[in-house]
Amino acid sequence: MNDRVSWEKYFMNIATEVATRSTCDRKHVGAVIVREKTILSTGYNGSIKGLPHCDEAGHEMVDGHCVRTTHAEANAIVQAAKNGVGIKDGEIYVTASPCYNCFKLIANSGIKTIYYDEFYREDRIINHAKEAGIELISLN
Repeated sequence: MNDRVSWEKYFMNIATEVATRSTCDRKHVGAVIVREKTILSTGYNGSIKGLPHCDEAGHEMVDGHCVRTTHAEANAIVQAAKNGVGIKDGEIYVTASPCYNCFKLIANSGIKTIYYDEFYREDRIINHAKEAGIELISLN
C-alpha cells in the first residue's frame, strides 16, 4: 500500500509551510513555483526587503487591503527572476488563489497551471485563466 502524498498535496504542504514566514497577520499566504516536480522558487507575503513589516510597523490600509506587503506569488516570481531561474511552463501552488494583479504576473511569466487551496475573492481570474489557457485548479 502506498501512503505517499500526491505531488499536488506535497507541493501545497510546502506552500503552507512557506506561508508561516508571512509577516502580515491579516493573511498568511505561501507560494511555490515548480516545473517537472522540481521546486524553482518560493515566496510569502511580506514587506519590501529591508523595510519594516506589518508585525513591526502596522498595516498600510487602502480600500480595506494592506498594501505594505508584496504578495506571495509576486515574491516567488521576483525571487526566480533575481536568481536567473526560468519559470516558463511551470506550475504555481498558492495557499490562497491569486488576486487579479498577481494573476496577471503569473500569466505573463508563462506559468501554465495555478493550484490553490482557498479561493480568495477574485472571480475574474476564472474567465481570464480560461482565455489565457492557464489551468486553475482547486485542491480544496
